[in-house]
Order: sequence, then C-alpha cells, then structure tokens
Amino acid sequence: MASLMQQLPSALVALLPVLVFLAALLWLDSYKLLAPPAVLAVIGVGAAIAAASYPLNAFLLGRADIGVPAFSRYVSPLTEELLKGLVVLVLVRTHRIGFLVDAAIFGFAVGAGFALAENLYYLHLAAEAGMGTWIVRGFGTALMHGGATALFAVAGMALQSGAGAATALRFVPGYLAAVALHSTFNHFADRPLVAAIGTALLLPILLHVAFERSERAVGQWLGQGFDADAEMLELIHSGRLSDSHVGSYLQSLKSRFHGPVVADILCYIRLYTELALRAKGILIMRENGFEAAPDEPTRAKFEEMRYLERSIGATGLRAVRPMLHISQKELWQMYMLDK
Repeated sequence: MASLMQQLPSALVALLPVLVFLAALLWLDSYKLLAPPAVLAVIGVGAAIAAASYPLNAFLLGRADIGVPAFSRYVSPLTEELLKGLVVLVLVRTHRIGFLVDAAIFGFAVGAGFALAENLYYLHLAAEAGMGTWIVRGFGTALMHGGATALFAVAGMALQSGAGAATALRFVPGYLAAVALHSTFNHFADRPLVAAIGTALLLPILLHVAFERSERAVGQWLGQGFDADAEMLELIHSGRLSDSHVGSYLQSLKSRFHGPVVADILCYIRLYTELALRAKGILIMRENGFEAAPDEPTRAKFEEMRYLERSIGATGLRAVRPMLHISQKELWQMYMLDK
C-alpha cells in the first residue's frame, strides 16, 4: 500500500495531462458532435494498439541492425503512427467522423489511449524513476502521441474536399506529418524537457486552428444544407418536383428502373431529406445549449429507409446519390441520427 501511495503522484503526472487535454477538447466542441462513451471506446482501442505495437517493434528492432536510438527516431514513428492512423481511417469510413473537430477529438483520443497504455507500462517498468521523468512523459510523450494522431486525422479530413467517400490516399500527407512530428520529438531524447515544452506549446495552436476552421465549416454547412434540404422538401410536398432538375433526373430513371422502384426512390429522397433536416436541427439546438437526441419517430424513419434501400438495390442507390449531393458530412449526419 505504501508503495502504491508513493507512486500516486508519478501516476497522476504521467496519466492526467493527456486526459485533461482531451476533456478540454470535448468541452470546446460547441456542437457536441461526439458522445463521451464513444470517445472512451476509442481510448480503449488506442490502448490496444499500443499493446500491439510492442511485439511489432520488437520484431522489427531484431531485424534492423541500427540500434535503439536510430530505431526510435526513424522506424517506430512509422509503425506506431500507421497503427493509430488505421483506427482513424476505420472511424472515417464508418461515418463516425464528418468534421475537423470530431477528427481532432477522435484522433487525439486514439493517441491518448496509446499514451496511457505506454505510460502505465513504464510506471510498472521504472517505478523508481524521478518526477522529472513523469513530467516529460505526461506533458511531452503523451501529448505528442495524441497530437500526432489528431494531426493525421485533421489533415486527412481537410483534404477530403467534400468528396463523397473518404479515400486512404488523401490521408498520406497527414500520415507523413504525424510521422515527422513523432520523429522530431524522438530526436530530442537527450533533451526531453525541450521536447515536452515544444509539444505543450505547439499542440494547442494546431488544434485551435482546426477547431476554428471546423466551427466555420459546420456553420456554413448548416446554413447551406438547411436551405437545400428545405427547398427539396418544399418541391416534393408542393407537387412541383417534376418541374425541377431532380424531377427531370427521376424521369430519366424510368427507362432504367420499373415504376415501383422509381416511386421507392422518390420516397427514399423524401425520407433522407427529412432526416437530414432533423440532424441539422439537433446540431443547432446543441450549439445553443439545449439537449437534443433522436426520438422514436426518427428511428422509425430509419427502419423505413432500410426497407427502401433493400427495395431499390445497390444500382438504384448509386442513381440516388447525385440527387442528394451525398458527401462525408451527409453520411456522418445519418450515422449521428441512427446511433
């Protein structure tokens, strides 16, 4: 018990800074895009990635005759940022991430989980290390891991440029930037305090820029998207859809699909647009401090959408996409309502 109490200050310094920083990111998100349980789950995945990286790095170190210092500078950043980045890619491709702000938070959460697992291991391995070691690991190494993965996620999302589906190729520049940050940090192994101070100063600036850009992007998307969705619904409900570009496109589909399928496509467009408006309304309510969550009628609409998707089929859904202007943000908002 005495030993545990003696280690408590070291553990707090090694583990708390990255968690406090992550909590601050969640608090700064005025739209409350991410639920805390989802963030906690991602932290757990990041910790599992740290456990997986150790045997991989040990294997590579045994094959590379370059010594530990060179390995930590040039090889481990490549493997560790790749493993952490794969988690971010899965989150993007499953539509858990739609904006820079949630990319920053989820990316930082992956790195935070990685850092927590790593620092717990070092607390066990070097229990007698001085407080200076844990200050450097808590404020330097841990924040570096979180910041590097956040940089990867933010850079990748920024390069999506409204594309309908995220492509791994667009995350390559972010991966290289994350590796460069990680490698630069490890180059200061003999001056850990300098590395820790540099990380603690640089990281808030980078994330502040990401948050500002994201807030503007969300606001712009809400304004433009609300208008477009409202116009679409007004056309459908007024019976004037046939006079619009969407109506002309639907007419062209009659030669490719049976009449009932075209009718299902129209129903699908209406449901999708209603849900898109609902998602944007939830974001606006959250921005203004109101609690808002999907209700039972919303979930019933998703059940109807799934039925229509099966009825329309993969080919029909591909035909629908041009009418809905589906991008990564729209895919994300559907996930937000359906979770």
